[in-house]
Amino acid sequence: MLIPARYNGPPGTGNGGWCAGVFAQAAGLRPAQVTLRVPPPLEVGLQVRGDAVWHGSTLVASLAAGEAGQGVPGVPLAEAAEVSKSYPGFTEHPFPTCFVCGPDHPDGLRIFPGVLPDGRTAAPWTVPDEVSEPTMWAALDCPGGWAAIATGRAYVLGRITASIDALPAPGDACVVVGAASSIEGRKATVDSAVYGPGGERLGVARATWIAVSSSA
Repeated sequence: MLIPARYNGPPGTGNGGWCAGVFAQAAGLRPAQVTLRVPPPLEVGLQVRGDAVWHGSTLVASLAAGEAGQGVPGVPLAEAAEVSKSYPGFTEHPFPTCFVCGPDHPDGLRIFPGVLPDGRTAAPWTVPDEVSEPTMWAALDCPGGWAAIATGRAYVLGRITASIDALPAPGDACVVVGAASSIEGRKATVDSAVYGPGGERLGVARATWIAVSSSA
């Protein structure tokens, strides 16, 4: 398997959520915990061997069963759309071409989570024509991360555990929410959830993000 260049996160590397979803799907784990050991490389051959993903002799990710948590309470679509207008990434973004949340990625998911008064993040998401479990993992990734990034530091995904109940249909108007349960030192623990057009919960995730600098 390989990660196409379209699915980038930080420049030159794969989006953590998308890659984790691909790795979990390839390993047949449900729910799955994926720990990224190095930034996932793009456009190169990767192999699942045992409980890990390898690029040649380089350990890319460790795989295990895991608990994805209870998610985050949802908000109405209109509220998510309104708060998304103040998405911090519109003015300052550590990785503006990110496949999920980058305003400079024209062919990405374009999920732009704004910050609610209680610190949760929320964004509307119009589901693309091609939707899969890795798409859901990607959607669950950045909205949780922005609950930490919005504090003014740049973070990258270190570990994510996701549980997908159902896939939305192409064109569905969904809501994605995130929240930070703890931020200690360089480590942030965050939760996220995707809700369908009728308010039904489609998937949840719990993730650990690691700060890479003192400012975004």
